[in-house]
Amino acid sequence: MLEITKEKLEKTYKISNEVIDLYERALNDVKKEFEYYDEIREYNQLKVLNAMQKERISESHFTNSSGYGYDDIGRDSLDKVYADVFNCESALVRPHFVNGTHALGCALFGNLRPGDTMLSVCGEPYDTLHGIIGTDNNKKIGSLKEYGVNYEQIDLKENGKIDFDSIETHIKNNKSIKLVHIQRSTGYGWRKALLISEIKEIIDFVKNINSDLICFVDNCYGEFIDTKEPTDVGADLIAGSLIKNIGGGIAPTGAYIAGKEEYVTQAAYRLTVPGIGGECGSTFGVMRLLYEGLFLAPHVAIEALKGALLCSRIMELAGFNVLPKYTDKRSDIIQAIKFNDKDKLIKFCKGIQKGSPVDSFVQCEPWDMPGYEDQIIMAAGAFIQGSSIELSADAPIREPYIAYLQGGLTFDHAKIGILIALSNILN
Repeated sequence: MLEITKEKLEKTYKISNEVIDLYERALNDVKKEFEYYDEIREYNQLKVLNAMQKERISESHFTNSSGYGYDDIGRDSLDKVYADVFNCESALVRPHFVNGTHALGCALFGNLRPGDTMLSVCGEPYDTLHGIIGTDNNKKIGSLKEYGVNYEQIDLKENGKIDFDSIETHIKNNKSIKLVHIQRSTGYGWRKALLISEIKEIIDFVKNINSDLICFVDNCYGEFIDTKEPTDVGADLIAGSLIKNIGGGIAPTGAYIAGKEEYVTQAAYRLTVPGIGGECGSTFGVMRLLYEGLFLAPHVAIEALKGALLCSRIMELAGFNVLPKYTDKRSDIIQAIKFNDKDKLIKFCKGIQKGSPVDSFVQCEPWDMPGYEDQIIMAAGAFIQGSSIELSADAPIREPYIAYLQGGLTFDHAKIGILIALSNILN
């Protein structure tokens, strides 16, 4: 690190020499990993570029439709670009999705019917899906459970691996199972994200038992971290948020669903209404941002991943338990740090907030965030509200007090935020 940079960090953010020394050791350790992911970034940049060229994208696609939005060529062509990027039949990319959970909900409600069963094979899904499924026991919010859709769950083994024996037993013993839910990312758990090779193994196993089952992957936080996506290895349906990896820090809102045409169409009927689906929906002048965000996404996702790698190593050197380790192969941008201490967790998140370009003066505090069962602390000083491809950290306030760091539009910013957060604990 340049002496002038050290001086600035020490003077402005009170970063100690101890933390700078830890940083320099960590950076040296992760250099080889950076080189590996730079190759993935380059491959995915080529993939996105080629998809846009195939669809002959031009300025005319940066439309500003109104009203019904019929024949919006920018919207319809972006769907085709996404389908090409994901190597699948169809995609639905819309600013009308309020978040990734909304897209996941449309995919589930669109493809499950009363009497069907949804089977989760990665344990408990992300907290915001509990209300959709109905496992929060709130019977008055129109959950899948209220509509007569059943839910079964297979927990991961103690080593964090998939329980294939239980999957086989559930599918063979319950003929009502229609959809298998696979969560690629960690959520608020203590496990590694599923690698594409592991997702393929699950899908192949399920399809070998019953080829008619829908394999649905929650792809949030995973896009462009590998050279393949779940749809490349047999996933029937995937969904994710545009203010995570694939929006490149540019998309102002929205989400996507991609996969087999029949399943995407059913999801579209839930986003709007049956018979209209994706044919309507004006795009409010955001199309250029959605295209540009996708174009930048391969680069930005790897910048965020480099921040996670650094965080993993420096927090480990500082004595904390981390998952994944910096040498582990990655499949999402999330870095979990186990503090076993409520105060340290809160100080870490407040340090990330202090290192933000927006609302750096704000003290984030635990609060009752909609969709979550525990209080949540969320450091999110972002240009786009809730954008977790921008540097952020959040955690449920529950033992063993694990913080989940993700994002960073540039590695340099992620680095500074992490150093401030670590100093906030050590000081």
